[in-house]
Amino acid sequence: MRIDLVTEPGSPERPNEDWVSASAPAAGQGGTLVLLDGVTPPAGDDGCVHSVPWFTARLGGSLVELSASRRDLTLSEILAASIHRTADAHRSGCDLSHPRTPQATVVLARWDDRRVEHLVLSDSVLLLEAPDGTVRPSLDDRLDRLPPGTLASEEIADARARNKEGGFFTAAADPGVASRAVTGETPRAGVRAMAAMTDGASRWTEMFGEGDWTAALEMLRKAGPQGLIGRVRELERADTERVHLRRGKRHDDATAVLVEL
Repeated sequence: MRIDLVTEPGSPERPNEDWVSASAPAAGQGGTLVLLDGVTPPAGDDGCVHSVPWFTARLGGSLVELSASRRDLTLSEILAASIHRTADAHRSGCDLSHPRTPQATVVLARWDDRRVEHLVLSDSVLLLEAPDGTVRPSLDDRLDRLPPGTLASEEIADARARNKEGGFFTAAADPGVASRAVTGETPRAGVRAMAAMTDGASRWTEMFGEGDWTAALEMLRKAGPQGLIGRVRELERADTERVHLRRGKRHDDATAVLVEL
C-alpha cells in the first residue's frame, strides 16, 4: 500500500485550515482517509472563541478515531457523532447557532478486505479508480446547482444558502447535516486506488481545466500531491487577469492525498 499526501496553506501569513489523515490497515481492521477543508469566515464576529484550525483538528481527530474503533457505525453515523462531540467541546462558551460558526467540508473513506465505503459533504472531491483504470468521482454538487448570484458574497451565502434546504451543507454544529452527505460503497476488488482533494487542489481540474478527473489521478500518481499543488500555484500566479480565478482567492489552502490499495 502507498499513501502520499501534502497539505499547503494558501498564504504563509495565515494558518492552514485544511486537515488530512490517512492510515494503513492495522490488525485486520482496514484503513481510513479523512480530509477536511475549513471554511474561512468573513471578517467579523463568528460567535466562537476558537479558530477554524482548532475545529478541523477536533473534528478530524474524532472522525479518524470513530472510523477505526466503531466499525459497526455507518460513515454518516460517524460524521454525526463527530460533529456532536466537537460541538460539545465548545458549546458552553460559543454561539454554535451563528451561521459562521467554525465548519468544514468533509471527505471520509474507510476500507477493509471486503469493501470501500465513502462519504463526501460539500465541495471537496473523492476519486475512486477501478482496476481497469476507470476513475469515478464522488462529488457533492449542491454548490454548483445554486442559482446564479447566490454566492456573490460570503454574507449572501450564509443568509440564503449555507446549511439550509435548497442550499448546500457543511459540517458545523448540527449533526443532522450528516444525512445530507453523498455516500456509497464499492467492493474492495473494484478499487485499486483513491484520491481526495480540497477545492484548493482540485482547481487543477475544476478551475484551470488541466485535465479531467482521470488525468488528475494520474498526475497525483506520477508527480505526487506536491507536484499537482505546485502546478496549481503556477497557474494561479499566471492568471493575472483573473480569467479563471474570477472572484476566488488568489491562493487557497490546498490538500491532496493518494492511496494505492
